[in-house]
Amino acid sequence: MRKVWVVASALVVLVLVNLSIAMKEYHLAMGEVVYLELAPVDPRSLMQGDYMALRFALQNDIRNARQNTSATVNGTAIVRLDENRVAQFVRLDDADAPLAENEIRLQYRIRNHWVKIATNAFFFREGTADRYEAARYGRFRVNDDGAPLLVSLHDESLNNLGEMDRGL
Repeated sequence: MRKVWVVASALVVLVLVNLSIAMKEYHLAMGEVVYLELAPVDPRSLMQGDYMALRFALQNDIRNARQNTSATVNGTAIVRLDENRVAQFVRLDDADAPLAENEIRLQYRIRNHWVKIATNAFFFREGTADRYEAARYGRFRVNDDGAPLLVSLHDESLNNLGEMDRGL
């Protein structure tokens, strides 16, 4: 009987892990493309090992807008997409206000009083750091709930510099 429970538990875990992977793959394939401008980062922490430390200009906009609120929880920002799909901060989300044309919701999290959007690091293969020095934008896939997933980094002309190394 004990073996049955072990096997059943292992199968449930495998099904849940595979379901989670399938949902992320769907998100990456079908999510709305959004570019977020990178904010300056301390050059000493720009490249550390096989990843690049990231900050996004939108984080500053959200932090400034949150100064007028007492909220200390995660939230959603409204961003407007220009003709190149580059996001510009509009306002913090008010569930009652409808979205205008070219506006989408973008989730953010609060970690140790800092605004975090998706990730603060971009992982790449060893020896390829030079390729990413021209990075000015992060390309995200955003689902209907506003959850962003970082896909790749791009230069100031939105040329793809390379995709996130998901094999690390």
